[in-house]
Amino acid sequence: MVDRDAVVHLLRRATFGPTAEEVESAVRAGPATTLDRLLGPVGADPGAAATPLPRLGADPYAGIDKTSSREQRQQAQKARADQVRLLVEWWLDRMVAAEHQLTEKLVFFWHGHWATSVRKVRSAQLMLGQLETFRRHGRGPFEALVRAMVADPALIIWLDGQKNTRAAPNENLARELMELFTLGIGHYTEDDVKAGARALTGWQVDRRTGQARFARRRHDPAEKTILGRTGAFDADSYARLLAARPEAGAFVAARLWARFAGTEVAPPETLGGTGGGTTELLRALFTHPAFGQTRGGLVKQPVEWAVGAMRQLGIRPGKLPAPQRKELAGRLAGMDQVPLRPPSVGGWPAGASWLTTSSLQARMRLAALLAGAAAPEATRRLTAAPRDGRPDALARLLVVDRWTPRTLAALTPLADDPRRLLVAGLVSPEYTVG
Repeated sequence: MVDRDAVVHLLRRATFGPTAEEVESAVRAGPATTLDRLLGPVGADPGAAATPLPRLGADPYAGIDKTSSREQRQQAQKARADQVRLLVEWWLDRMVAAEHQLTEKLVFFWHGHWATSVRKVRSAQLMLGQLETFRRHGRGPFEALVRAMVADPALIIWLDGQKNTRAAPNENLARELMELFTLGIGHYTEDDVKAGARALTGWQVDRRTGQARFARRRHDPAEKTILGRTGAFDADSYARLLAARPEAGAFVAARLWARFAGTEVAPPETLGGTGGGTTELLRALFTHPAFGQTRGGLVKQPVEWAVGAMRQLGIRPGKLPAPQRKELAGRLAGMDQVPLRPPSVGGWPAGASWLTTSSLQARMRLAALLAGAAAPEATRRLTAAPRDGRPDALARLLVVDRWTPRTLAALTPLADDPRRLLVAGLVSPEYTVG
């Protein structure tokens, strides 16, 4: 007999939010087949195909120089902001539409891991390029991803890599590369940071082309000793050294566990390293007995919460009227999480940090927007049920296992008002924490 709760738990964590139809299909298939589908090779994805990469055009600042007027600079700045807005709207639409949900959720995971903000990068084109790097390498061996990221234009700008020269090494990228992206605190020394910075010297970003290029004359070719290994390290060999360390495997496994399982149950040491790739690591995570103990223990990040709700309510954010698209981004900002804008290189917070009084108010306002934009079929599912059965219909629609007596008591009086019922369901503890 299929363990329905186990299948639903898997779908909640491996997707932004499963629809009722996806749940029924997965229950019929069983947990093993469902997991194989989630982790299998990415084939044709009609949802992704329906949301092709946005045509951003050239960087508006490409033609700005010392002779440009103040008005020209202001116009270029506004054009840049418009491109960023277009990219955020496109990505939210892709998150909702993508049928291979795990791939898109991994892109969002890596975005939070290699937390890079467009506020400093100031280029939608470079941020889009980084997202595509996550799609290309995010499911495979960690080494390939690290090697790609040390030459990623957006990350180089974000962590001052373009200022890193043999004459004046800048340690910012090397430090965060080890502390936040690969090894974790306590697994390197200050001497490792200094040597790592020398290995990363020489990379620059051409703002006109959006490409990172290696300037050999700015690179330090001398031998360096990093983590006990001595050699003429450059960015690529330094990346390979870090990715091969056992500490990197444990660090990435812990980060994946925190995002896909939660922090209430400690990550099992048996998850292993990253040699086989992120997909294999996720298979070990999702099939580990401890994963089942994490039900109801993971607070949804605001973006995950909103995208899951839009999937379940039949909302395509890219097809909303412009004022509602703008309001959607504004409401997410009110909840302190907008794609492309992590607050720091450490990424967004997790867990109870999202459950403040102010965040609840912002969540309610966004829930009202989503309830008002819900597809007619979503509200029909509620009104088609008998009045006393509408809370149960709401649970099926939002893929909530069951309401607590307290939540049920709050939902029952709203049964005659589908919109208010939806809002209450979306902000309920059972939906917010899954």
